[in-house]
Amino acid sequence: MKTNNTIRVMELFAGVGGFRIGLEKANPFLFDVTWANQWEPSRKAQDAFECYTRNFHNGTHSNKDITEVSNETFEQFSPDLVVGGFPCQDYSVARTLSGEQGIQGKKGVLFWEIKRVLESTLPKYVLLENVDRLLKSPSAQRGRDFAVMLATFRDLGYTVEWRVINAAEYGFAQRRRRVFIFAYKNGIAFSDDQQNFTPEQIVFQEGFFAKPFPIKEEPFKERIASVKLPNDIVEISDEFSFNFHTAGVMREGEVYTVHADPILKNPTTLGDILLDESLVEEKYFLSPEVKEKFAYLRGPKKIERTSATGHKYVFSEGGMSPTDLLNKPGRTMLTSEGSTNRSTHIVEVNGRKRLLTPIECERLNGFPDNWTKGMSDRMRYFCMGNALVVGLIEVMGNRIAEIENTHTPSKVQIAFPLS
Repeated sequence: MKTNNTIRVMELFAGVGGFRIGLEKANPFLFDVTWANQWEPSRKAQDAFECYTRNFHNGTHSNKDITEVSNETFEQFSPDLVVGGFPCQDYSVARTLSGEQGIQGKKGVLFWEIKRVLESTLPKYVLLENVDRLLKSPSAQRGRDFAVMLATFRDLGYTVEWRVINAAEYGFAQRRRRVFIFAYKNGIAFSDDQQNFTPEQIVFQEGFFAKPFPIKEEPFKERIASVKLPNDIVEISDEFSFNFHTAGVMREGEVYTVHADPILKNPTTLGDILLDESLVEEKYFLSPEVKEKFAYLRGPKKIERTSATGHKYVFSEGGMSPTDLLNKPGRTMLTSEGSTNRSTHIVEVNGRKRLLTPIECERLNGFPDNWTKGMSDRMRYFCMGNALVVGLIEVMGNRIAEIENTHTPSKVQIAFPLS
């Protein structure tokens, strides 16, 4: 049961629980994750869900296709905050068969499940994470997908802020760029407070992201833009195109966006998160044959190839450092980490080259050591390649706690038809 001192959290597409770890590190007494859903389609083994249930014991854990979860279930858990990392997909929409009565998005697009949750529960806050290319997709109609998302939030009665954040620029150990989206219900106390500020003040000084993730007073290369979203979301889907920058705010359909220039913090380096070498198992060190493969993969190359139509062309690829520098943050970790792949981290310590261990990959994302223990190394690497940087969520959790502590709670009013 909710008390006046807790925020009920619903965690969607939970993975191995990065959002929950971050929120609980921020304030375990404030954030109460009452329902979490994690389901991996087309997989018999549900490794991420099993990891989640091994590590978290409170709340209801759902391992079900979210498209099959009823609206009544969402209503039952009545969240104040909905969080989740969701796929970057095609968010185009069309009229329903009944014409003006509504819209329908493509089947299987998980953002529409987020919309369904919001329609059913009207949470005060929403915090989402995605790859930064979301702002520019699809390539043939730049910005359309993000505009459809913003218009969806607008029509549900929310104001939205977003920020592309490179974790290393704010002190963390990985150069991982992701877009974070924070939406808050119009009519709550925080919304009323933000109405006192201009969009520029929100983005640069007073908004959700501006305070914990400060940026310079002038945008990068003076990149500033604004636009009014069309009222008709189908028109947005069919015709709208716009260059969304890395930070911005949308309220009542009015968009203000800038290319944020972060005020850098000293990062955590790759060397800072490595295990003592005496604890690294021999299997992670490179054999002479694997060293040779990595030397080729990471080196410069020009390869003649033939296209499907028979056209010959030269594939060129620049070289990269044979090993990852220990005095800089790690590169973005991908799901292929640990395989013989150009993107895999290679470190050299005491004259020996090796892969990162699963524990070091957990540390690169800010997870506790051995969080993913119990699954294969391949899946541990895969899950960390999919994960977010936990420390960023901790910072955002502290910001939500600050908002809650400085604003009188407000009841959310239903301001749109649910049919």
